[in-house]
Amino acid sequence: MRVKCVLCDKIESVDDESSVAKKLRNRPIHTYMCAPCQDRIAQRTKERASTGNFKLYQSRKVEEDW
Repeated sequence: MRVKCVLCDKIESVDDESSVAKKLRNRPIHTYMCAPCQDRIAQRTKERASTGNFKLYQSRKVEEDW
């Protein structure tokens, strides 16, 4: 299966039987990001987190009384 990275527009080949290919086939909302782009985003996120100005907003957990 041929896939295109959403950030750098690089076209790569992914095994048809892999979990990534299955996710892309079954759920079109999922997008593909190549490994260098994933690494770059992870590295820059860690850099921002280390500065102290980075806040990660997580959804609130609502507890139901039922």
